[in-house]
Amino acid sequence: VHRHTPEIEQELSLLSEKKIKISFTPHLIPMNRGILSTMYARLTRKVSLQTIRKAYVKFYQHEPFVRVLDDGLYPSTWAVKGTNYCDISLFMNRRTKDQTIIIVSTIDNLLKGASGAAVQNMNIMSGFEETAGLPASSPSP
Repeated sequence: VHRHTPEIEQELSLLSEKKIKISFTPHLIPMNRGILSTMYARLTRKVSLQTIRKAYVKFYQHEPFVRVLDDGLYPSTWAVKGTNYCDISLFMNRRTKDQTIIIVSTIDNLLKGASGAAVQNMNIMSGFEETAGLPASSPSP
């Protein structure tokens, strides 16, 4: 179990008001920054991918650093490198009998996963613009 799995389950359970168990797989490859994660969720009722995508877009519509990608687009660590963005893609696993949605996300773990998250939280807590001091891109490795 990845060390962040219990925290993710806790927050999802609080949000949904029911106990949630997940499979969480962050992919670490030999590069100097970035995390690509793949998450799977079995749906409890039949829902179209478009309905789920609309729910994600609505949920994140006011989040300046979350981008729900268009249908069929895959997130890449290259696209978020040096930024505070989290890119998310949604796919339906059509090979299984149960309805399973696949969520793929990418972040720059040296910014969004560390210092950028700290600056973003400080901004919110201090009443500053949430995006203050956070770059859209960075020339560093």
